[in-house]
This record gives sequence, structure tokens and C-alpha cells, in this order.
Amino acid sequence: MKIHTGEKPFSCNICEHRFITKSRLQTHMKIHTGEKPFSCNVCEYRCITKNRLQRHVKIHTGEKPFSCNICEYRFITKCRLQRHVKIHTGEKPFSCNICEYRCIRKSHLQTHVKIHTGEKPFSCNICKYSFIAKYSLQRHLKIHSGAKPFS
Repeated sequence: MKIHTGEKPFSCNICEHRFITKSRLQTHMKIHTGEKPFSCNVCEYRCITKNRLQRHVKIHTGEKPFSCNICEYRFITKCRLQRHVKIHTGEKPFSCNICEYRCIRKSHLQTHVKIHTGEKPFSCNICKYSFIAKYSLQRHLKIHSGAKPFS
């Protein structure tokens, strides 16, 4: 019922993120503690849930059980396939309430909204230049290392 009502009674006391179940809160808390109890037998990857580890292992096995019926592109998860299909349908379910921007992913909208708010939470520790997205900071850091930023 909590899924249908939107009720999220379990709250993180560190970042105030809210959850439907106590177990989801407990999993979330591992982000703050740095605990990563699940590890890959092939590489050094560690994660906080068994599901994430199972998804990761497919990288090594090459298993991609979900395929697009339009272009035959294959995916590790059903969720990634569903997101991909929106490229073909043109569906952009997330829209900015300030401008006309629309996108496929909620995370893209969250980054976009920072353009309007002026929030730039990712700062370079060398020159203090700030960015709205982590990937922009990572690209910028290549400038300081002498690498080409767009390679």
C-alpha cells in the first residue's frame, strides 16, 4: 500500500532521504558508512547490494538477456532496455517546470534544473571552478592533468 500512497515513513538521519521500507533505508545507510559487503570474484568491484553485484557480473560474462525489438541492441537489465526504447518512441516523460526542456531520465532533469537555480555542487579542488554535474568536473580535471578533456 505504501507504494500506492507514496508514504515513505523511514528517513535517513544523515541526508533526510526517505524510504518505503526499513530494509531500503538500511541499504541506503551503507552509502554513508562506505560499507560494501558484496564483491566481484573477477575484479575489484564492491557494492552494497546483491542485485548490483549480479548485474555487474554480467559485464564479465557478456550476458545481455534483454534486446530491443526495434534495433536489436541488447541490455543487461530490463530497466536499461525500457529507457532505450524511449529513444525510438520519442517519449520524454520528465519535463522542466521552468522552461520547455524534456528528457528521458529523471537524473537528467535534476541536473538541468540546476541551470535555473544556479546550484553548482561539484567544485575543482585545484582552481575552485564549479559545475552542475559530476561528469563536467571529471572532464575539467583532465585539463589540470594535461590530458585532452574530450578524449
